[in-house]
Amino acid sequence: MRVRVLGCSGGIGGGRLRTTSLLVDKDILIDAGTGVTELSLQEMAAIDHVFITHSHLDHIAALPLMIDSVADLRDRPVMVHAAPATLEAIRSHVFNWAIWPDFSEIAIRGRKVMQYAPIRIGQSFECDARRITAVPAEHTVPAVGYHLDSGAGSLVFSGDTTANDQFWATINKFANLRYLIIETAFSDREEPLARASKHLCPSLLRAELAKLAVPAEVYITHLKPGQIDAIMAEISDLGDAFTPKMLQNDQILEF
Repeated sequence: MRVRVLGCSGGIGGGRLRTTSLLVDKDILIDAGTGVTELSLQEMAAIDHVFITHSHLDHIAALPLMIDSVADLRDRPVMVHAAPATLEAIRSHVFNWAIWPDFSEIAIRGRKVMQYAPIRIGQSFECDARRITAVPAEHTVPAVGYHLDSGAGSLVFSGDTTANDQFWATINKFANLRYLIIETAFSDREEPLARASKHLCPSLLRAELAKLAVPAEVYITHLKPGQIDAIMAEISDLGDAFTPKMLQNDQILEF
C-alpha cells in the first residue's frame, strides 16, 4: 500500500497548511480535509472509497465539493465509510439540501453518486488484498482511527484522539505495524485546552507512547498552525525512544 499525505495540519494558513487527508494508492481517501484540493480532477474521479474518522470540519471540508466535482465523471457511487453517528452528522448537517445537495439521493444517468457505508470499531473493509479496520479513538464527538494493512506491513492513523487505553490494546496486536500517525494538536502550555477538547499535547503524547509495545516509525499530525515549532520542540525534548517526527505534506509511506 502507498499512502500520500495530502494534508496533515490542524488548521489552514499558507500553502503548506492543509487539513487532514491521506490518499491510499489511487482509489481510497482517509479523511477529506482541505488537503484533497491538491488532487487533480482526474485523481479525485478515481477515488472509490472515503473513510472518515469523525465529523469535524477539518476532516470533511472537501468532501462535498469533491463529490460534486466528480459526480458526472464516474460510473459508480463514491462510498463514504464512517461510524453511524458520523454518517448521521454528515447527512443531517452537510448533505441536507440546505448546506449542500444530498448526493446520496441523486442519480446521474441512472447511477447513484454517493452511498453511505456504516463501519464499526473492529470492523474491516477488504479491497484488492488491502484491509482497512476501524480502531478506537476518544474525541469530543464519536470518532475512530484506522488500521491499514497490506499483509506485508501496516499503518495506524489515530485520527483525533486523547488518552485511550483501548487504542493501544488494539494496535499492540498488530505484529506487522510499520507506521503510526498520531495527533498532537497543542503545545504543553495549552494542556488544559488539549484535555478539554480531547486532543494530545507532548506530555500527554509521551504518556500514551509509553503504552506502545510494538516497534513503529511514529509521525506527528494535526499540529495547530501557531504552535508547530513549540510542539515539535517539546516532543524533541521528551527523549522518547520512538523519536517521533513531524508528518509532512506530500510525504509517501509505503508498506
